[in-house]
Amino acid sequence: MLDQNLPFAPASRRAFRSKVDSIRPTYGFEDVSLAPGTETVEPNDVRLAQDFCGIPLAIPVLAAAMDAVVDPRSAGILAGLGGLAFLNLEGVQARYEEPGPILERIATAGDDEIQAVLAEAYAAPIRDELIGRRIAEIHAAGSRAAVSATPAAARRFGPACAEHGADLFLVQSQVSSARHLASEYEPLSLAEFTRFMPIPVAVGNTTNAEAAFALMEQGAAAVFVGVGPGAACTTREVLGIGVPQVTAVSDVAAARDAYFAETGRWIPVVADGGMKRGGDIAKAIAAGADAVMLGSPLARADEAPGRGTNWGMAAPSPVLPRGTRIRVGSVGPMEQILFGPSHVTDGTQNLVGALRQSMAALGARTLREMQQVEIVYAPSVVTEGKSWQLRGR
Repeated sequence: MLDQNLPFAPASRRAFRSKVDSIRPTYGFEDVSLAPGTETVEPNDVRLAQDFCGIPLAIPVLAAAMDAVVDPRSAGILAGLGGLAFLNLEGVQARYEEPGPILERIATAGDDEIQAVLAEAYAAPIRDELIGRRIAEIHAAGSRAAVSATPAAARRFGPACAEHGADLFLVQSQVSSARHLASEYEPLSLAEFTRFMPIPVAVGNTTNAEAAFALMEQGAAAVFVGVGPGAACTTREVLGIGVPQVTAVSDVAAARDAYFAETGRWIPVVADGGMKRGGDIAKAIAAGADAVMLGSPLARADEAPGRGTNWGMAAPSPVLPRGTRIRVGSVGPMEQILFGPSHVTDGTQNLVGALRQSMAALGARTLREMQQVEIVYAPSVVTEGKSWQLRGR
C-alpha cells in the first residue's frame, strides 16, 4: 500500500506519454475500397502502357525476382504479354548450370525437410559465367533483361551485368535505406553505384516517404515498396516489422510526387507483394503505384519454374529464415492468369482485365488518372451483404 505520510504529486499533475497514444492508423488492401466518381469510361479506352526505367511496358506487371517465378523462359513469356520479369542473381539460376533438378527437389520436399533442402540448395556458390549466360538467354527469349541482387552482391555483379547487356539492375533488400551503417564492412553507396552503372538502377524495398525521397535523390530509377507482405514471406512474423501496403505505397508515392515537383523527374513506384486478386492490384495503383510486382500469383502459372510452389527469397537462410515454401498450385497458363478467360470467381485470374474494368468504372483512362481516384476506409467491404458467400467458409 502507498504510505500516506510520503509526499507525492498527484498523477493528474504529471504528463504520461505512451507510445500507443500516438499510433498512426495504417491500411492494407482489405481495409479500403475505391469510390466511384462522376465519370466512367469504356474499358477498351483504358491505357495501361508506360515507360518503366527506359523499358516499354504494355501492362504494369513485373514478376518478382524469385526462383519459383522467374527463369529465362518465363521472362520471355511475360515479355510477350507486355510485362517484365526480374531474375534473381543470387538464386539457383546463377548457381547451377541445370537448375531443373534442384527446383524439382525443392518443390517435392516434405514440409519437415524443406528448410534443410533450401539451405543446402543455396549453399552452392554463385558462378559468374552463369550470370552472363542467363542474361543472354533472357534476351534470346524475347525479353529485356532485368536482374536483381542484394546490396552486398550488387557491387560484385553490377558492372558485369551491364557488360553482358542487362537492361535494368534492381538493388533489393529486406529494408532499403538511404544511409546504412556498418562497423565491419563498407556498405554499398547507392549514389556512387548509380553514378558509375551505365544502366538504370532501381532500389527496394522501403515503406517510408523520407527514405524513398532520399533514394530518389541518390539516383534510384524506381523505388519498390513492401516489407513482408508477400505470401511466402515471414519477415513480419519473424522480425515484427512492416507497414500495410496501401499506406506504404501511398507514403512513398507522396515522396515521388514531391520529388517530381522539385526536379521534373518522375520516379516509378512499384507495389511489391501482398496482392492476390485484381481488386488488390487496382487498389495498389489507386494508392499511387505505377506498377505492381507479383510473386505467388505468377508462381501459379504452368510455365513458372516452381512447379506449383513458391518460396521467399530469405527462406534459404540457414541462420534465420524469413520465408517459407508454400504450395500455390498450377492453375493455367500465364496468359490466362493475366488476361483470362477466368475460370474462377474470386478475382485471381484475368488480373489485367480486372484492373482495366476497375479503372473504367472509376473513370480513369490512364494509370496517372487511376492514382487520383478516391480511396475510402471500408473494413466491411469484403463482408457486407456476403452472408451467402461466406456461409460454409
